[in-house]
Amino acid sequence: MAEFSTREAAKKLGLSPSGLSKHIRLGKIPAPKMAKTEGFIVHLWTEADIERASKLLPKIKNGRKTRYKKKQSALSNQQSVKTKSKTKRKK
Repeated sequence: MAEFSTREAAKKLGLSPSGLSKHIRLGKIPAPKMAKTEGFIVHLWTEADIERASKLLPKIKNGRKTRYKKKQSALSNQQSVKTKSKTKRKK
């Protein structure tokens, strides 16, 4: 069974390693098996752990993207309204 580092698992999930660690710390994702190597404690991710995390993360990830897109679209709508109102005044 292949095991991956947090960095490799984060890359597969489309997150940064610190973002993945934060989700584990906050309890949004269950922590995988841990091992101690040369004084460091590391998480060892299996394919099953990564798959489980990927099922839990889409709501978090897409929520951020959706909010950002909504904010951008609201700004562009405001700018287009301002542009239209300026052109009507000139006529």
